[in-house]
Amino acid sequence: MYWYIEAMNKYAQFSGRARRKEYWMFALMNFLIAFGIGFMSGLFKLNPIMSITYSLVTLIPGFSVGVRRMHDTKHSGWWLLCPIINLVFLCTSGTVGENKYGPDPKQPLEKKDDFNLNQAA
Repeated sequence: MYWYIEAMNKYAQFSGRARRKEYWMFALMNFLIAFGIGFMSGLFKLNPIMSITYSLVTLIPGFSVGVRRMHDTKHSGWWLLCPIINLVFLCTSGTVGENKYGPDPKQPLEKKDDFNLNQAA
């Protein structure tokens, strides 16, 4: 659930990189929630407005996490529009270290060493 919320918090952030785990956990949670809403709508013969609303709300976050996933594999986000090759890129491991789209999302941010700051003073 953490990765789903993380992708939703980065609602329209198309820059940077996203791990495979972030993308696929978002896709899984999105599928389960959409399936649950659709199932309940069909079971109770409700108007499909909930399904349509949920799909529209998650459309932009889905594209943004996909574009960031493409960036992690050193590819432009436009590759998301190619049906077969995008699946290959979505499944491949991201590049290790920094690339032109940003720092490696698997590596933690470096901590500043206070010891060096104190010696300079």
